[in-house]
Amino acid sequence: MNKKPVIYGFMAEFRTANHLLEAAKRARKENYRKVDAYTPFPVEGLSEALGFRSNKIALITLIGGLIGGIGGYFLQYYSAVIDYPFNTGGRPYHSWPVFIIPTFELTILCAALAAFFSMLLLNGLPKLYHPVFNVKDFDLATRNRFFLCILSSDPLFDDFRTWQFLEELNPLHIHKVAA
Repeated sequence: MNKKPVIYGFMAEFRTANHLLEAAKRARKENYRKVDAYTPFPVEGLSEALGFRSNKIALITLIGGLIGGIGGYFLQYYSAVIDYPFNTGGRPYHSWPVFIIPTFELTILCAALAAFFSMLLLNGLPKLYHPVFNVKDFDLATRNRFFLCILSSDPLFDDFRTWQFLEELNPLHIHKVAA
């Protein structure tokens, strides 16, 4: 049985950030949607060129904070007013100023935990293996090279046409990324 080798995608290597930025814009213009870039430093405008929009982490953080704040306040209210009412210094059972500091602390704690775990989950971390690390010279992405990868899972991905498109971008090299 002849089994076709599975590939992760094609990766083009560029010398400068401007070449990578232009290549990302051209890939987006050609309607490639599953494209990723690797750079040694943040490149302004690259995330927009790749089609990244606002992420969900801010919303998840807000929801986590609200759950923490409301839950913390309810827990104090339930324990001090309903379950075990205890008159301290003649104050009413529902003395809300006393509840503010623990409520604030739980809001911050839950928001931070929601942000941390949603970031890990949405980024797919921890990732113990990634196919791009098998590409020759990919370690230069941490120093002075810029890489653009078109994933084979893209609906427009075609071995011949995608390779030809990447050649039109005048990269230093084009690498086939094995899965």
